[in-house]
Amino acid sequence: MLNRERTVPVQERYSRWFATATAAVTMAFVFVGHPSRATAAETAPAATVQSATFSVVDPSQRADWQKRLTLGPGDMLRFQLYGSPDLTREDVPVDPDGRVSYLEAENVAATGLTVDELRDRVTTALAKYRRTPQVAISPLSFHSKHYYLLGSVMQRGVYPLDRPITIIEAVARAHGFETSISRGNVIETTDFSHSFIERHGKRMPVDFDKLFVHGDLSQNVVLEPDDYLYFPAGAAGAVYVLGEVRTPGAVSFDDQTSVLTAIANRGGFTERAWKQRVLVIRNSQLQPETFRVNAYGALEGKNTNLELQPGDVVYISNRPWARAEELLDRAASAFVESAVITWTSIHVGAGVPDAIGTSTTVTP
Repeated sequence: MLNRERTVPVQERYSRWFATATAAVTMAFVFVGHPSRATAAETAPAATVQSATFSVVDPSQRADWQKRLTLGPGDMLRFQLYGSPDLTREDVPVDPDGRVSYLEAENVAATGLTVDELRDRVTTALAKYRRTPQVAISPLSFHSKHYYLLGSVMQRGVYPLDRPITIIEAVARAHGFETSISRGNVIETTDFSHSFIERHGKRMPVDFDKLFVHGDLSQNVVLEPDDYLYFPAGAAGAVYVLGEVRTPGAVSFDDQTSVLTAIANRGGFTERAWKQRVLVIRNSQLQPETFRVNAYGALEGKNTNLELQPGDVVYISNRPWARAEELLDRAASAFVESAVITWTSIHVGAGVPDAIGTSTTVTP
């Protein structure tokens, strides 16, 4: 008698295999039946690479220039020759003319090549002098790729694109946006509605207002070489209050800035101010318009308190006047004088007398 184990049906023995195979077939059927799901990533437009976070963290966010990273002037390389550690060369730069030299391989063109392509060229050049050379090239730092950041940021300039970086990271590297003080509050003076990023001569469809005001990170575009970012001074801008006020100068503009609020922000009237006829000059650099405001009547609620616009000049005389034209030259002179005082107090340093002869301390 043979002691044999009872035959077990294949389905019982490999039940888990059958379940797995069935699930795989079902999934395949679903994707075949709906090809749009399987090819959605392939058909998605790739013109603009955007980040859903503050920085580039996913390899799928890499742009074409990152997938084929080429060399250029300023990049630093390490050269090694297999079997000859004494011939290792550190910090070999790509020269301004876009060429590199290593041992007998001199003036090898490197600009526009990847590291692997450059290695092949250097190996070919050394093969004329050495038997079966094996060259290894390692990039140490990248300085050939740049982006440009100008406008109302704290540190404008040309920045190296030495790593994947987004718009938010670029602004953070520039230490953020410039600010000003209005009515004791710190406010930003950047006009996001007119800010832009230009790439290859075309403006990218980025909404900076959504990005920086509303926190929409879908607008956080990954930068590419030679991108140009510009953040103009805010539409808020400034108005200028000159003449018989305590501290003539600029006032940050907002949608509630009027003649009286602007004068109040500069310390109010002096004792000699002629309040019945305050002159407002608009579009002073193009086609000047003049308005007469009775600030005395506005204070009593009898006259209109004129709402100002960015760039308006408010001038308060120290004596009555009959026509606006009589004060245009004087207002222009006061404007230039105030601009010089303001610039000097900001850029020269502490201890510069202001418009009323006191000492103003400037904090960097």
